[in-house]
Amino acid sequence: MFLKMKMTESTDSSSDKPALIKEKIASADAVIIGAGAGLSTSAGFTYSGERFDTYFSDFARQYGFSDMYAGGFFPYETLEEHWGYWSRYIYVNRYMDAPKTLYQKLFELVKDKDYFVLTTNVDHCFQKAGFDKQRLFYTQGDYGLFQCSRPCHKITYENEAIIRDMVLSQGFLIENGALVIPEEGIKMRTVPSALVPYCPKCKRMMSMNLRADNTFVEDAGWHEAAGRYEHFIQTHKEKTLLFLELGVGFNTPGIIKYPFWQMTNSFSKATYVCLNQGEAFAPDEIAPRAICLNADIDSVFESLRTA
Repeated sequence: MFLKMKMTESTDSSSDKPALIKEKIASADAVIIGAGAGLSTSAGFTYSGERFDTYFSDFARQYGFSDMYAGGFFPYETLEEHWGYWSRYIYVNRYMDAPKTLYQKLFELVKDKDYFVLTTNVDHCFQKAGFDKQRLFYTQGDYGLFQCSRPCHKITYENEAIIRDMVLSQGFLIENGALVIPEEGIKMRTVPSALVPYCPKCKRMMSMNLRADNTFVEDAGWHEAAGRYEHFIQTHKEKTLLFLELGVGFNTPGIIKYPFWQMTNSFSKATYVCLNQGEAFAPDEIAPRAICLNADIDSVFESLRTA
């Protein structure tokens, strides 16, 4: 067990940590990327400010909340309005590209390596940037999938077509994959009743495939990805292995952070790299093989790209 209070920001005294990180990536036999919400935030997927004001100003005026998270928990009176909100939420955070090219920069650094990605993010940014689907494990679900809200069965359903219909029904335009607000503004905050999604088996309402409680569906694809991740770990643990943790906080540290620490400690040839603005550190037990950098991840990867 690591001593939580005995942690160090970094064991490296060099001022050129990006170059050292790039060296570690280049020399590793394999790279395991652990990605949390901070990675997508650095890529521009913010849930308040300009993005919220652009796509949810009518909801903000009506109900007074000021960010997407608050709107996601609001108790709307009708399913039509509930899906009016959530269809926008899903579209802008799953089907639109991130404002910055951070994921593409990361892919360029590891595309020729033997890599695997473990992520709690549900926004599909890795696949859109070119990462191999067979090397990805989305542990917490995917905005692009529906499931039965009960759930009565363990199957998920792709939702792109119906989400597209929902946002168009509210008056948005879609140009080059992005939502566009017409000059006359948005017509409504609701979707037609015919677009409200129901389970094809039990007829209860569908919900997003997100790990929020014990109703989360781990479908066949989830279990296959979990198996591929475990196989990757077991077949590479004796090799020169780089654990690259990006934007992982302490909301769910048991999924990425703690296992990365434990495996770095157990695998003699492993190195741990942590990039996270404000929360980059490692336990003293692995400090000799850790590089931690408190900085904006996009800025770091721009440095890596040019180092």
